[in-house]
Amino acid sequence: MKRSRINDILREGDAFIRSFGYTLPPFAYLSPETLKTSDHTEIKARRMGWDITDYGKEAFDDMGLFLFTTRNGLNADLGKKSAMLYAEKIMISRDHQLSPMHRHDIKVEDIINRGGGVLVIELFMADADGGIDRDSEVSVMVDGTMRSLPAGGHLKLNPGESVTLFPNNWHAFWGEKGDVLIGEVSTVNDDLTDNIFEHPIGRFSNVEEDEEPLRLLVSDYDTHL
Repeated sequence: MKRSRINDILREGDAFIRSFGYTLPPFAYLSPETLKTSDHTEIKARRMGWDITDYGKEAFDDMGLFLFTTRNGLNADLGKKSAMLYAEKIMISRDHQLSPMHRHDIKVEDIINRGGGVLVIELFMADADGGIDRDSEVSVMVDGTMRSLPAGGHLKLNPGESVTLFPNNWHAFWGEKGDVLIGEVSTVNDDLTDNIFEHPIGRFSNVEEDEEPLRLLVSDYDTHL
C-alpha cells in the first residue's frame, strides 16, 4: 500500500470522524518528527494511534479498516486487581468494505455503531478446537438483550446499537448504506498476538514509501521511532 494512499485515507478518515462531532486526542496530530523527539514511550508500548490496514492484500476499498486506538492497557497487567485492563478504539468501515472473519483468544469487545450506515456483522461460534462451528446457533448480547442467530447469520446494527463479542465469537463485518463510524470498547487490545483469522492473512499493510508519512501508524513505531 503506497504511503501516499495511506496519507489520503488518514485525511479522509479524520474528516469523517469530525463530521460526527468526535474529536481525537491531541497526540493524534503529532508529526512524525515530534514523536521521534518527544517522550513516546507509553504511546509506543501501548500501541496507541493510527492504524490503516488492507490486511496485506493491496485492495483497501474491498478489504480493509481504518482504526485509531485512543487508549490501551498492557497484556502484562491482565489479572491484576488494580490496572488499566481496557482499551478503546474509533474505527471506520466503508460501504461494503470487508473486515475478514476472525476471533480473539483474550479480548472481549463491545462493537458500537456510532453513526453513518448500517454495520453488518457475520457471526459464528467457535468449536471445541477454536475453529468455526458452521452448525451451531449464535447467541450474542445486543445492548443488554440476548439475541440468537443461525450460524453465519448477519447481525445488523443501526446507529446507536452495539453488540458484545467474546473470544468464542467468530466475526466479520462491513458497512451497508454508507460508511460506518464504529466505536470499540474492550479488554486490553493486542493486535500482534490476539487476532486469529479464518484464513492466513496479514494484520497490517505492507507500506511502499512513495512520500513522507503524514502521521505515523502504529505499525511504523518499531521502524520509525
